Amino acid sequence: MKLKVCLIQDSPVFFDKEKTIQKIEDLVRIYSKQGCELIVFPESFIPGYPRGFSFGAVVGRRTDEGRNLYSEYHKNSLDLESVALKRLEKLAKAENVYLVIGVTEKQSNNGSLFCSMLYISPTDGFLGVHRKVKPTGSERIIWSEDDGKSLVSFDTKIGKLGGLICWENYMPLARMSMYKKGVEIYIAPTADSRDEWTSTMKHIALEGRCFVLGCNQFYTKSMYPDKYQHLVQDEPEDLCRGGSVIVSPLGKILAGPLFNEAGALIAELDLDEIVSAKLDFDVIGHYSRDDIFQFNAVNQPDIKIEKGFQTSRNL
Repeated sequence: MKLKVCLIQDSPVFFDKEKTIQKIEDLVRIYSKQGCELIVFPESFIPGYPRGFSFGAVVGRRTDEGRNLYSEYHKNSLDLESVALKRLEKLAKAENVYLVIGVTEKQSNNGSLFCSMLYISPTDGFLGVHRKVKPTGSERIIWSEDDGKSLVSFDTKIGKLGGLICWENYMPLARMSMYKKGVEIYIAPTADSRDEWTSTMKHIALEGRCFVLGCNQFYTKSMYPDKYQHLVQDEPEDLCRGGSVIVSPLGKILAGPLFNEAGALIAELDLDEIVSAKLDFDVIGHYSRDDIFQFNAVNQPDIKIEKGFQTSRNL
């Protein structure tokens, strides 16, 4: 089975949910017409990754300006019960494409936010959500963490989808939770634009014997609206230079890394390569030692199967 995938390396319309969704709609229409069946957007693309912002928080003190900024961020975040999600479902159906989109998610029953990754099918709509289980550094000021129920994966017509967000990918047991589910297309939206991130993506591909799709934003300080410029005055102009990359199950780069510009990475994946790559290494098969090691993820859900779809693995 061959699959054409696309990673969007671009910038959102910062802190503007409505205009960012419009931009997503425009981009999806462009690349779906090129035959892309899976399109991935970066971490917190809706409504933007607030790089360089402190939200007025230091140890022992917060500011009114920071609280107001958080309120604005919350207002423009995405609620899974809202019409915004319905728009994305409609888009996937109309363009006959699977979407994986990084968002900052809010919930109607509390004021907390989550760094989330949405999975949307062209036939079944919203499949589910992965919420970051451990925000990194100062991200913990604005994002809550979720538990094992967020370690999701989906058996779909285009393969088993799953993945982790940004530095969750440095958590060995979180990665193992994906491998245990037999993830074939491992999706890693991120805000990390270091050269070293490419090595991380190659390592995961080799370790999991899966295709790895690492997707990042391209963002400069000048892209922030004028009203936020004073918050990042000490930041460099090149805030996030990208680095999106697509890697094969044997660790070979198929596309990218793309640095210092907006754009899209497109590659054709041959899913048969996944099995052939496991001849000499299978982390959950012949290279595991279940007599020595045991793995347990509390509240980790079973793999979810797209409605009306079964494979020989599930029969």
